Amino acid sequence: LFASARDDGEEALRAFGALIAAARPVYVLQVPEIVLPPGCRALRPGTGVQMLATRDLRDAAAAERAAGDIHTLGENDAADMLALAQLTRPGPFLARTHTMGRFVGVRIDGRLAAMAGERMRFAGHTEVSGVCVHPDFRGRGLARRLSTVVAAHIQERGDRPFLHAWADNRAAIGLYETLGFALRCEVRAVLLGRA
Repeated sequence: LFASARDDGEEALRAFGALIAAARPVYVLQVPEIVLPPGCRALRPGTGVQMLATRDLRDAAAAERAAGDIHTLGENDAADMLALAQLTRPGPFLARTHTMGRFVGVRIDGRLAAMAGERMRFAGHTEVSGVCVHPDFRGRGLARRLSTVVAAHIQERGDRPFLHAWADNRAAIGLYETLGFALRCEVRAVLLGRA
């Protein structure tokens, strides 16, 4: 779902464009200006932010876990997770995204009310991703609680949590700032498809 060219040289962009032409649309996420490969078009351009955790959230997560309503999600929850992501659009989330890392959620009256999990990883860092709350259950602090638990689990493994949000999503950015996430940089994001 995510892709990138080695550089903006003609050879790399031509090869990148050929890959996109042979596949479904892909997201490109980077700080520098995005150069469109030949034969491609920007289907959904935007600006996002990348934020890094600056505070240890392990003690806060222990208190959230003690409430007893946060559960690890798995294969049996996959259909509900996809439905929630399609409803709330937290970012790219496909049928198998839940297998990319640990996801947790809260069910209320049997319904998946909220979830959060892990996606991208690179040495020493893991992304908090898929944070979403069903509209019927907003305003209860579920996104804050689940983001805290996911970030703390990442810290317990010795990695540093990071995340992405759309730059115009002030509510999400404000929530992450209260958890101790700080802006690392703005990023350009675009969904690239065939021209």
